[in-house]
Amino acid sequence: MSTGKKQDAGERLTQAAKEYIEAHSAEKFSLQAIAGALYVNGSYLLRVFKAHTGHTLLWYHNYTRCEKAKALLASEEGNISQAGEEAGFASSSHFSHVFRKLTGMSPSEYRAQALQPEADDAQAANGSC
Repeated sequence: MSTGKKQDAGERLTQAAKEYIEAHSAEKFSLQAIAGALYVNGSYLLRVFKAHTGHTLLWYHNYTRCEKAKALLASEEGNISQAGEEAGFASSSHFSHVFRKLTGMSPSEYRAQALQPEADDAQAANGSC
């Protein structure tokens, strides 16, 4: 097998792993479940994914959850704990810890920033500063 075919296979496996994680992001992370669904060895999957993305599967799983949480936080519906729970985090403290680690801000800081333009637009529409 040539290097090009190996790379293509690795890219396909990486994409399949991303799709699986995105579809199952609310579930508890399980290397065995991901590898089993893709019919590959877990250690092999870890190596290939890291080589193609520069990140671990767990990092990508948390990233996917945080992206979902960002969308939920950007809406005014629900509280911050609910956003973390809907994104798949087991506890609000774990959600806050992971979210801060990946985004550099707390979920409440993110929500305030995400909703800020709407507040600015409302003030501009009312003619106030």
